[in-house]
Amino acid sequence: MLARLTLFLILILPTWPVSAQPAGGQTFEVDRLAIETQTGNRYGFTVELALTPQQQAQGLMFREAMAPDAGMLFVFPQVRQASFWMENTLIPLDMLFIRADGTIARIAADTTPLSRESVPSGEPVRAVLEINGGLSAMLGIRPGDRVLHAAFGTAE
Repeated sequence: MLARLTLFLILILPTWPVSAQPAGGQTFEVDRLAIETQTGNRYGFTVELALTPQQQAQGLMFREAMAPDAGMLFVFPQVRQASFWMENTLIPLDMLFIRADGTIARIAADTTPLSRESVPSGEPVRAVLEINGGLSAMLGIRPGDRVLHAAFGTAE
């Protein structure tokens, strides 16, 4: 019985999301959020929170892969125009630009890895959610859908 418990702890504890520290040195708090589509579907994600300027500067740089239900949520101190680029980002991403009320304003789909081209929000936003490239289209996530997270006064 003790051997089973030990094996369980060895296999499970390293994957228990508390914080993540990828290449680049920044540590990110891990949280959950959900996206609720206008058609009634709901998708849950485990996200790293990029809250500080240093975390936001690093973002998902140098990552070679990301789990299908993972992402990074960039939360700004106030609503503002946002612009991102993909320099040093190795995987294609969908960027979901999110208004203060949690609705998705714009989706920049399948952004190009390693590109220095600016990807603008198009309007003032409270946050940006980065998920794997192509996932928004695959799940039917569109502008107007709602992101449920404490940053928008809603819960998953």
